[in-house]
Parts: sequence; structure tokens; C-alpha cells
Amino acid sequence: AVENAPPGWKARFGMFPQLGAPVGFIVANGLFLLLGLMLTADDFLAWGWRIPFVASAVLVIIGLWVRLKLTETPAFREVLEKEKPPMVPLGELFRDHWKATIGGTFGVVACFCIYYIATAFALGYGTTTLGIPRETFLQVQLVAILFMAGGIVWAGYWSDATTPRLVLMVGCALAVLAGFVMAPMFGSGDLFMIGALLSILLLLMGFVYGPLGAWLPGLFPARVRYTGASVAFNVGGVIGGGFTPVAAQILAEQGGLSFVGFYLSLAAALSLAALLLLRKPAID
Repeated sequence: AVENAPPGWKARFGMFPQLGAPVGFIVANGLFLLLGLMLTADDFLAWGWRIPFVASAVLVIIGLWVRLKLTETPAFREVLEKEKPPMVPLGELFRDHWKATIGGTFGVVACFCIYYIATAFALGYGTTTLGIPRETFLQVQLVAILFMAGGIVWAGYWSDATTPRLVLMVGCALAVLAGFVMAPMFGSGDLFMIGALLSILLLLMGFVYGPLGAWLPGLFPARVRYTGASVAFNVGGVIGGGFTPVAAQILAEQGGLSFVGFYLSLAAALSLAALLLLRKPAID
């Protein structure tokens, strides 16, 4: 998307793949919500929960078909005309672009941490500790996720008007502050306050996620761009998202929601530091 964008449109083109996250969340949780309303609790636990997973097989087939139809981007074809592609892309990446790889990896930690706290952890904590009915909490999350979609679009236009790095830094800085209001807002047990908190967090998620489509590829030259962006994004996802639901649950049990908020602020500060240190200009 980014490499096919016209001048001045890279972030707006790059935001469309990112919109897959909120759209997928709405479809998946919306389906679970409908099943929860239509089926009894016993039927849902016995067989109803399998329906969304079976339906997702169709999406896998469509995704595979789309992937097989993709061709190389003009930027990569231009590189192939001038020189051979690297024999071992990972080797060249870690040898010549290790700073960008490390910086990019930690630059994406915040978005994954915010997302899993506002979705997976919030749903579990809200329905068990706070005793909010599951269907009710899913409705709150479905409304809040709209703010994430809006944040991605807003960030795309803002990034093209300024720079993706600036928007990411603003989002991370605001996420640091958001961590400090998590305990009083979420712990209140009030649905309006919880909905407001989740909406704020997911709006900021849009700010720290939407511009990644333009920022990450710009850190690497075309010959290792796909490898570099993929490594940074996926390793950052493991660090920021892989441990977050379990870590947040343990922190909530041991120290309460204030500890979870501090965890979120720490992750956002880590990404902000990476963005500040990685001053390398984006490569067109």
C-alpha cells in the first residue's frame, strides 16, 4: 500500500491495512455478541462458540487468494533491475540495519500493549472482577472500537500533513498519561466511565498504530524493507502484546488496576523513547 502511494499520500494509503484490526474486532465480537443473545449459556459453551471459528475459514481462503494475486511493488522491481536481492535478507538486516530494526521493534510495543489491555484484559476483568454481564461489556467495547477506527483515519491524514513519527510520538506521550487515569476510571465500575476510558485508549491506539504502515517501511531500503518491517512489527507484537494479558491480570491481582495503568504507561514510554532515539529520516 505504502510503496504504491502517490507523493504525499503514504500514510493515508498505509492506514487501510491497519483498519483491518478494528473492522475485524467489530465483526468477530459482533458475531459473539449475537450468538450470546440468541443461544442459551449451555448451548454457547457446548457448540456455539465454534461457529465464528468455522466462519473464519472462509476469510482464510479469501486472504490466501488475495496474497497469491499480489505482485512485487514498483520500488522492489526497480531494485531487482539494478542488483540481485539479498541471499539472506535477515543477515543483511541485522548487519546493516540493526539500529532501525531495534528502534522499530520497540516503537510498536505501545500499540499492542494498549490494544490487549483495552480488549482482552478489560473484558476479562470487567466480567469477572467487576461483575458486568459479558454481552453488556461487549457492547461497550464495540462502541469504543469505533474510536480506534476514527483514530487510525485521523492519524493517517495528520501523518501526511506532518510526519508519521510525530503522530506516533504524540500518541505515545498521551498514552503515558492515560495509564494514570486507568485505575480511577475502570475501577469505578460505572459503565459510562469504563466506556470513556476504553474509547480514549482505543483512540490513542489509532494514533500509535495507524502511522506504523508509513513509518516502519520507511526505516528500511527497498531490498530489505519487507523483512525489516515484518521483523520489527512481529517481534514488537510479541513484546507488547504476547505478555500483556497475562501480565496485566497478575498485576491486577497483586497490586490492583494502578499497577496495570503503570504497565501501560511504561510500555508507551518505551515506544516514545525508541521514537525519540531513532531520528533516522524515512526512506522514500
